[in-house]
This record gives sequence, structure tokens and C-alpha cells, in this order.
Amino acid sequence: MKIVPIKTPLVAKKMFPNYVWNISTSENVIYLTFDDGPTPEITSWTLDILQQYNAKATFFCIGGNIEKHPDIFQQILDKGHTIGNHTQNHIKGWTSKTKTYLNDVLSAQEVINKLLINDHLLFRPPYGQIKPKQGKKLIGLNYKIVMWDVLSFDWDKTVSKEECLNNVISTAKQGSIIVFHDSIKASKNMQFALPKVLEYFNNKGYTFKSL
Repeated sequence: MKIVPIKTPLVAKKMFPNYVWNISTSENVIYLTFDDGPTPEITSWTLDILQQYNAKATFFCIGGNIEKHPDIFQQILDKGHTIGNHTQNHIKGWTSKTKTYLNDVLSAQEVINKLLINDHLLFRPPYGQIKPKQGKKLIGLNYKIVMWDVLSFDWDKTVSKEECLNNVISTAKQGSIIVFHDSIKASKNMQFALPKVLEYFNNKGYTFKSL
């Protein structure tokens, strides 16, 4: 039994109402998100699949990976997707001092801002770990902290690619924010599940938008 549920329970959303868990809508819209990139080959593959379905997504990028692969980061921008901050070094909020954590977020933002200047500040904490004080500080800096409604568990080696797919199609609904990863660790499950998720919901009349 997983400690972290596939579908975020309502009680968690009520405990942290200042975080974005899903988008309230009556329209057939789903919000795909991808964490941990940009990653050679995998991110580019993801962009190609999304384009086939005219789908837009939000990429929560690690600052260090942007520095290593600025050309792939530029591909994300060129395809019209939205960028979010995923810290500079993918650190855990629960085991980090608030000042250290904030500095890591701001370091990633500096990297992002070299290639993209806007006031649309989105942040997702690695591992979903963030202390209330850290969250309050970031909200004070005009960040929207984006969590999720559905976890695909694409990174989990104990989850089969078929289970990864079912995690999404059995739980996502109008306004769901879904987490995938454009990373090496998650690539096997993600590359199996993503095209099928896009096809499944496309056939049901859904569109895919960025945050």
C-alpha cells in the first residue's frame, strides 16, 4: 500500500487551501505537468507527443538541468508551454532550513529568468515536501505553489507501465492537475502512459492546457 495516494484526498486540499491542487471548471480540460527536466531526448520526445494532440502542459524545471541543457529548455518555450520552478538542486523542503530552501528556489528562478522573463511565478516542491513557513514565504514572493490532483507514479519502479496508465485514466477528471516526469527514472512508464492518456481523454472530448 502506497503512503502517498494516487488521488489527492480532499482533507489534504483543505489543510493547505493556499496551494493549487486542481482547477475548478465544468469544462473538459486537464492540466498535464512534467517535473525534473529538461532531460536529453526524453523532454524532446514529450514535446513531440504533446504536439501531436495539440496539447499544452506545464514543465516544472530544475535550475541545474536548465543550465546543462538550455537548448532543450528553449524547445519547451518555443512549443508554447508554461514553465514552473522546481528548485535549483531538487532539494527536500522537510529537511532543509527555510533560508536554504528559499535560496535554492531563487537560484533556479535566476536561471529561468535568463531565458524567460514574466511575472507568472509557479513553483512545485520536489517530492511534494514543503514546510508551512517555506510555503508562506514563497507565496509572499508572489509564487503560486502548484501541487496536484493525480499522481501517475511513473517514477516508481514497483509500478508497471500499465498501472501507471490506469492511475491516470481511472482518477483524472475535469480540472485535474496530473504529475508526470520527463526524467530518465520515469521514462519507461511515462513514455508508455502519456500517449495513451492523451488518446483516451482526447477521444472523450478533453483538451489539455497549461497552467
